[in-house]
Amino acid sequence: MRTLLHALPPASAGTTRQLRSLHFGRAESGRKTYIQASLHADEVPAMLVAQHLREQLLALEQAGRIAGEIVLVPMANPIGLAQEMQGSLCGRFDMSTGINFNRQYRHLTAALIPVLEPLLGADPVENTRLIRQASLQLLGAAAPASATDGLKQLLQTLAMDADIVLDLHCDNQAVLHLYAGQPLSEQAKPLAQALQAQALLVARVSGDDPFDETVSRIWWELAEHFGPTRPVPLACFAATVELRGEVEVDHRLAAQDAQALLQFLQHSGHIDPSSDAAAPLMTWPAPLCQATPLEGVEPITAPHNGILVFLKAPGDVVAAGEVVAEVIDPLTDQRTPLRASVAGLLFARVARRYASAGMRVCKVAGSTAFRSGNLLSL
Repeated sequence: MRTLLHALPPASAGTTRQLRSLHFGRAESGRKTYIQASLHADEVPAMLVAQHLREQLLALEQAGRIAGEIVLVPMANPIGLAQEMQGSLCGRFDMSTGINFNRQYRHLTAALIPVLEPLLGADPVENTRLIRQASLQLLGAAAPASATDGLKQLLQTLAMDADIVLDLHCDNQAVLHLYAGQPLSEQAKPLAQALQAQALLVARVSGDDPFDETVSRIWWELAEHFGPTRPVPLACFAATVELRGEVEVDHRLAAQDAQALLQFLQHSGHIDPSSDAAAPLMTWPAPLCQATPLEGVEPITAPHNGILVFLKAPGDVVAAGEVVAEVIDPLTDQRTPLRASVAGLLFARVARRYASAGMRVCKVAGSTAFRSGNLLSL
């Protein structure tokens, strides 16, 4: 294992921060996996999974079973981890700008097209190399305007030339679920199966340029632009993995999730099978879900302030029109039932139990697309 420390731009005079990346296997192989934990710094379960991954990757490296390079960033947001206010960790948004740490990464397609026009040819392998090279050059040429911009640039650079990118998060209260690009639906199914995800949400463009999308989306957009005579493969599979709820920081679950991620990497050819009769890392469980459109997710909102009482829990299947929660105004005693307008799985809900007007309180994954625009929560 190689450990690299990456200096971030100082947030203010007299301060320094570093990002640590752990590199397993052989970088010269040309095959690369990138995994990062807790880009939202207050989403702690991902950091514990990364600790279990580190231990298992060390053992796999010593056994010579890592087929390429696996890069692990066990704590992806030192800026967010420093944003503690009166005992609460505020790791989702950059407090200097209010911008989500998982939004507004650089979408490179428009800048790549004129660079690649004279370069791409009929060889998809060479085209992949040229696209990755040009992408890294574009990222490296930018001068970050802030410490957070520097962090985003560094993370995107570390992931930009990877075949597989896994961004580990969690929700407030949730079942395990995944987000991926719609063109990557088939590639995402084994990951969902290994992790026993209960929802796999796919979209061609989710809006606001989240991390995983900005490293994978260029591939299907460039493929459409250059067409079959200059083939561009889907050379990067990227997904956001939501590891249940934020308080589910548990060694048993973390070990289980780490093992499932490694099983997916073995399935993808990035970890070699065991020499013991090519035994898998674990037995494949039956899948728990099919891919459904992110455009089919209904965010249910509170119409007024009040006490939030849930009648449905994450993992419950709800019918269209069914009450999932109610809001009780303690000043007027008004009680308002909150109903799902779509049938599907209630896969996530807020941890707060007092709602403000307009607040998204839970999400139901339906099978039919009905939304457009920015599809992700704040």
